[in-house]
Amino acid sequence: MVPVWTPYRQFFWENHLHYSYSKNYFFPQVARLTGYYGAFLLWNFVTIPCMLVRRRMIWGILLIPLLLGALWLLLTVTDTWLRRYLFEIKTADYAHNLMIKQSLVTAVWALIALAGYTFAKRIIANVLTRIAQLLPQYSAVAQNVFLALVVWGAVGVGIVIFRTVTMPILQGMGIVLFSILLYGLSFTILIEDALKKGVWGYLLRIAGICVGVGLLLFVVAGTGWRQREAMWVTVTANGFFQVFICAPLYWLIYQRNLTMRRQLTSLQTALGSSSANLDFLRSQINPHFLFNALNTLYGTALQESAERTGEGIQRLGDMMRFMLRENTQDKILLAREIEYLQNYVALQTLRIQSSPDITISQHIEEDLNGLYIAPMLLIPFVENAFKHGISLRKPSQVVISLQIREGTLYFDVRNTVHEKQDHDIEADKNGIGLENVRLRLQLLYPQKHELVVRQTTLEFFVHVTVQLTEKV
Repeated sequence: MVPVWTPYRQFFWENHLHYSYSKNYFFPQVARLTGYYGAFLLWNFVTIPCMLVRRRMIWGILLIPLLLGALWLLLTVTDTWLRRYLFEIKTADYAHNLMIKQSLVTAVWALIALAGYTFAKRIIANVLTRIAQLLPQYSAVAQNVFLALVVWGAVGVGIVIFRTVTMPILQGMGIVLFSILLYGLSFTILIEDALKKGVWGYLLRIAGICVGVGLLLFVVAGTGWRQREAMWVTVTANGFFQVFICAPLYWLIYQRNLTMRRQLTSLQTALGSSSANLDFLRSQINPHFLFNALNTLYGTALQESAERTGEGIQRLGDMMRFMLRENTQDKILLAREIEYLQNYVALQTLRIQSSPDITISQHIEEDLNGLYIAPMLLIPFVENAFKHGISLRKPSQVVISLQIREGTLYFDVRNTVHEKQDHDIEADKNGIGLENVRLRLQLLYPQKHELVVRQTTLEFFVHVTVQLTEKV
């Protein structure tokens, strides 16, 4: 069985020493990698944040030598296992001094690499922000190209540092660079210009670019046979790769992004339309209720009862505060909606207290469990009941019931029906609130509500169920 290659195995064998893969390579390397990763986390999430805060900068500076010392100690200890052969061929003092010096150098370079990483990260973030400001329509493409070039450059530097530069690697790096640049060119110019001609027009343009770049490289490569042969292989492989793999992939990605943008635009348009309709409905409802409330106060004032008028004004003040504060919100506590409803009922009761044939009945559950509801959603039904179900000449009744069961609101309003008066200016209007609330329910609670309206010659009945939420 062929042994696994490790950096120092041959030195153990040359000096006839026992070599253990686990003790002299695996576990020391795992410990080192764990230490590097821990240093990376400590540097990014503790040291740098402390240095960026003025009050904690000293702590951040003190952490640097502590981090260096811990990493230095770890590298030294693991090195005694990785290069244990030094203790057999040299003196113990020599081995210890060598390992301590080299581990210190490695630890210092590790911290320099971490500092360079932090610096590069901030530079890249600033560049990406600048690109987004200068090219807002192509910000995503420009950022992707920039990041890809950074990674490509980092890989290139690594290839040079580790001395692994070969012709196949250079050819691969060249093809990758061409793919990155072609990606940026495709998403900014080529695909948009070729949309009318279709995918074949785009592929022909890609092929033309590949041929043109290939001819240019042939001229630059010189007249040597080896250079021409290597360039021919690179250009041919690049052409096939770009035309048959990259270009179709870029086209599919562009079409998918285009479809998603169109869907997003459609949703934004629909949302804007819904918001406009909702605002319009609210603007109709609010003045309508205030108008009815003022009419009620006017009738009460004619009865010359100062106490009742004062109570009515107080109720109206509470209602107007509701209009100015809660009514502008998307969701409010159900308790506040019911409080407004009760103020409205109390205000209407002031007008009909002297009529013994009028009965107002409320059965409202008090345990609301912190549920939320859209404002002005229940009151139009009550307003409609008082407007069309109350007559000062005939027996009348309004019955209101509200219950909560497992987060679902059950709201019923029942009122008597009277013959319409010829002089009633709103005789032909069965309450602007009903139709508005029907539309609001469709917009705000799709598939989460039920509205039943039933009318006979003697009674008008409304049943509403809404699935509510416990928080906004």
